[in-house]
Amino acid sequence: MRWWRTQRRKDAFITFWKCRDSVKEWTSLSSKVERAHPSRWPVRHLSTCRVFIVAGEASGDAIGSRLMASLCILSPHQLEFAGVGGPLMEREGFKSQFPMEDISVMGLMELIPHSPRLWMRLRETIAAAIKFQPNVVITIDSKGFSFRVLHGITDAYAGMAQCRPLAVHYVAPSFWAWKGGEETLRNLSKIMDHMLCILPFEEATCQANGIGATFVGHPVLEDAFHVTASAEYNDGPEAITGDAANFREQHGLNMGSTLLSVLPGSRLQEVRRMLPIFEGAMTRLQNSDRNLTVVIPTAQRGSVTRAVEALVAKWRVPVVLLPEASDTDKYNALTASNAALCTSGTAVLQTHLARVPCVAAYRAHPLTEYFIRRRTKLKFISLPNILLNSAIIPEALFGACTAGQIVSYLRPLIDDEMVRKKQLLRAKELRDLLTPVTHEMPISSTLGSSFLESRILPRKPSFVAASRILRLLEDKTSQMTAGSSF
Repeated sequence: MRWWRTQRRKDAFITFWKCRDSVKEWTSLSSKVERAHPSRWPVRHLSTCRVFIVAGEASGDAIGSRLMASLCILSPHQLEFAGVGGPLMEREGFKSQFPMEDISVMGLMELIPHSPRLWMRLRETIAAAIKFQPNVVITIDSKGFSFRVLHGITDAYAGMAQCRPLAVHYVAPSFWAWKGGEETLRNLSKIMDHMLCILPFEEATCQANGIGATFVGHPVLEDAFHVTASAEYNDGPEAITGDAANFREQHGLNMGSTLLSVLPGSRLQEVRRMLPIFEGAMTRLQNSDRNLTVVIPTAQRGSVTRAVEALVAKWRVPVVLLPEASDTDKYNALTASNAALCTSGTAVLQTHLARVPCVAAYRAHPLTEYFIRRRTKLKFISLPNILLNSAIIPEALFGACTAGQIVSYLRPLIDDEMVRKKQLLRAKELRDLLTPVTHEMPISSTLGSSFLESRILPRKPSFVAASRILRLLEDKTSQMTAGSSF
């Protein structure tokens, strides 16, 4: 049939069919949430602390895994975890309610084909949280899904506010980026007790709008403790560096050849949208540099890695693919690279703090792009540019995100040492902005008697976050105990 021959119509039919299957599953789902009966919040004997965590994407999975490890070190209680997470959290002993990829969707028009499945997973998550009877619910980033989970839990405990678990959100939404953002922020005080902020100016703004908040530092800073031999550092080393020589030797790359890191994003929709554009840019670069090699690390197993493998299989440019790359693998590749091309997001910040010059690129559905242009208050989209209020990182955005534009930004970064150095001049300033202030840590008995209660541990964001959560739990337990004594 002729209508089947165009790729666009074929994709539309496949999307419709997926929606049809999701609607069937959604409408057949029993009303789990309505049957749940939350019990009294346990205060007198907190021998086991139940922690329900929701992470919806790769960056949240990394944050969640480190937070779990820090909670286990610092908590004086035995911990029990449940919720939604990815492979990194699973390595810490976490069992996800369903695959994290099911809720890893971003955008406006991009959400529509997935909305029935997302709604089904939302109901399932709320029901699982209530059944688990947690002491604390921690949602990480993914504001659309996370805030609906917190709303659902709050509604389930309507009339039983004292029994509701402590609600903490980790990674404040970018309210500062949108017109009317602070008004939206004020409404969040109804569903959460505390916000863990990763940018320095967010704490005061949250507090001014009725939400308890703590600046815990940006999670990317913690990469330094995992990648670099930095046990002796209180704040981690100055730069997050890997082993460039070993990486090039391992993959048979000459020290004089051009190596470019390409980071297409951690979401499936980003990978499918950005990699064809990146392919065009790499092909143009290769026309003038026959020694060009591209390295592409992927963050997680599953559909994202499979999509990257399928798309780069057609590339003319030689590609070193690092599926399910660890932090060490990623930073080894970055340190070995002459420059990097990133889909706008956390990868841009990682690349800059690794002292590798980069270009940020981003495209979305045309209606999503229109909404961003109408609603944003920002001049830039990359976090280094926003925090330093300067166009340090070249940005190829929306209609300007073309192969030709990307090449025009990348070429000077590869060829001109002065241009490279100029971009990286303020990397230390950026790092200092993102570093948390010192916090005293509650110390569990597992650390031994040689640690004093006032000892200051390394200023890892996960330690600061875990410390604050445990302090909030302690305060709530004290309040509940005091209330029940009258």
